[in-house]
Amino acid sequence: MASDSRMVALGFGKFARADRIFALERITGEDRGDGRRTRVWIDGVADPLIASRTEVTILRDMGQESAISGPELDEALDLAVRLAAAADEGRVDLSDLGRRARRLLASTTASA
Repeated sequence: MASDSRMVALGFGKFARADRIFALERITGEDRGDGRRTRVWIDGVADPLIASRTEVTILRDMGQESAISGPELDEALDLAVRLAAAADEGRVDLSDLGRRARRLLASTTASA
């Protein structure tokens, strides 16, 4: 049985074998930032490694494109995060929000 033993870059000189990674966890909130994007759980390693790359990028490098929802989801999540932060600060640019929402919706509709 052949195994996929390609190395996947996690950032900052860290690598892991693709066939040893068994879970990816997006870091959120105040824990995210300064090169902290994803917790990478590796078979045989007690604690997760902290990757500076996103879970989507790591999945692509692992050859798991089918597990990725697509760039539209990433853009929608980014938009939601920015909107929540702007609302918390009492500043929401509805023109920009509408423009981005229309662009995102247009990118998801099939063109004939």
